[in-house]
Amino acid sequence: MKFKTDENLSTSVAEYLRGQGHDAMSVLDQQLGGVPDERIAEVVRAEARALVTLDLDFANIQAYPPELYAGIVVLRSVKQDNATVVRLVAAVLPLLEREEIAGKLWIVEEGRVRIR
Repeated sequence: MKFKTDENLSTSVAEYLRGQGHDAMSVLDQQLGGVPDERIAEVVRAEARALVTLDLDFANIQAYPPELYAGIVVLRSVKQDNATVVRLVAAVLPLLEREEIAGKLWIVEEGRVRIR
């Protein structure tokens, strides 16, 4: 699976995904830190990568229709430290074996994943 992690996530999240056998890049790896969300959306679409982010703006299906993307994963947690974020991402990976991510918005919370 191809992923792009947003700038609001540590680059260690992309490293974790690579360690799990996925093709993962960080927005920061491409010097895209600080660019508008619209530009990030263009890049992930062009690269056919699923976006992993803490940015709730990407949960707006009118602004970012999921069917136009390889997948959007929005992580929601009160705690946003690296260990918590990696735990949320780790919880998503087994679901990829039985659920298609392309064209969908996944909202990932502690103990729950909502797929739209």
